[in-house]
Amino acid sequence: MGAHDAAEIPEALGSFLAALSLGLGFNATVVVIGTTLLGLAAGAVGAFMLLRKRALMSDALSHATLPGVALAFLLGVALETDPRALPLLLAGATATSVLGVLAVQGITRASRIREDAAIGIVLSVFFGFGVVLLSYIQALPQGGQAGLKTFILGQTAAMRVPDAELIGAVALCALLVCALLYHPFRLVCFDADYGRVVGLPVTLVDLALMGLIVVVTVIGLKAVGLIMVVALVIVPAAAARFWTERMARFVPLSALFGGVAGWIGAARSASLPRLPAGAVIVLVAGVVFVLSFLFAPARGVLADAWRRLRLRLVTVRDHFLRAAFEQLEAAGTGAAGSFALADIAEDRGWSARHAGWIARWMAARGFAAHLPDGRMHLTPTGREAAQRVTRAHRLWEQLLLVQGAGRIGQAHRSADLVEHVLSPAMVAALEAELAARGATAQPMPPAPERSRQP
Repeated sequence: MGAHDAAEIPEALGSFLAALSLGLGFNATVVVIGTTLLGLAAGAVGAFMLLRKRALMSDALSHATLPGVALAFLLGVALETDPRALPLLLAGATATSVLGVLAVQGITRASRIREDAAIGIVLSVFFGFGVVLLSYIQALPQGGQAGLKTFILGQTAAMRVPDAELIGAVALCALLVCALLYHPFRLVCFDADYGRVVGLPVTLVDLALMGLIVVVTVIGLKAVGLIMVVALVIVPAAAARFWTERMARFVPLSALFGGVAGWIGAARSASLPRLPAGAVIVLVAGVVFVLSFLFAPARGVLADAWRRLRLRLVTVRDHFLRAAFEQLEAAGTGAAGSFALADIAEDRGWSARHAGWIARWMAARGFAAHLPDGRMHLTPTGREAAQRVTRAHRLWEQLLLVQGAGRIGQAHRSADLVEHVLSPAMVAALEAELAARGATAQPMPPAPERSRQP
């Protein structure tokens, strides 16, 4: 790296931080605010589209806008007006995107072609038509493609202040519509049939949702580009899905992620105009998705792995304690007696090495302790836990047998699975149910095919 390149790094970083803090100048500030509002609107609308299972529709819409942009430019040339005027270009994009939606619906309703195939057909045909028109525009004397390339990859640095203000105003209106129609959108996304029963105009609500996605897709062309605007709609919603199961949190979180992607991407593009804004915005959204995929506490990979590990450890602990309790019960020594680890391993079907690891772990957790003669005994904590899990196991067994829900072996296997998740309230409910039936939790004879779990 040369000295000149090294000197440019602090300057670029300073420009980026200034753009993030809205201090790079009036024009850059308006562009960053407008793109941030676009990200907020795209994230909010994308949340509903994801729940409605129509994520690919935004992809078809984005590609269907290209011929509209080109036709609007040609119309401006023919009328001798400014062919680069953003309202004119967005109007053309809106017209062809609506036509694309109608084409997808028409194909699916008039034939046996599935919606995903119809979307692929419309996407490819409309985009191909748009590329042909762009090739024609490139040969015109008005100046090549006249900046229309920014509608493909996006470039916030090429936006004028009126363009950014228009994008921000329309995005803000889209956010307000999402807030006003939140409850109808939620009902249609989760149970459209129930919505029809209670008198909700499901078709109109669906049209309103499709209209919002059209609006967001069209106004996102200048900032993100038609190829990547679909990512700004879907990726924030997919990332937010990892964080919560509640709709009231899911939609605002999706909007927040979209806004962050638009804010950082626009700031980066304003500080380094050579970078296409669409790619930067999508990369930021992708980073948010990856972080959510890995670290989200609700549905993230690491959190899910931790929950599985905890459940496995609880399962092993309960199986060890119950096997030890039953060994002591069979020997008639009481819970304070000692037992051999080999007997526990044989009862549970564990290898000697696996049983030794579990025994060391149980000793470290304070549930059991080794004796000088090589045997083990349960600590007071272990005895209490062993009695609790054994009672839960036997209550479940007895209930299944009293209800005639299975044989002894089936009752054993079922109790092996559920004894770890029975809360004290559930155990009390089981006791009450058995008492009402005149039964109690008694030791069961060994099952002929007793389950063996590692």
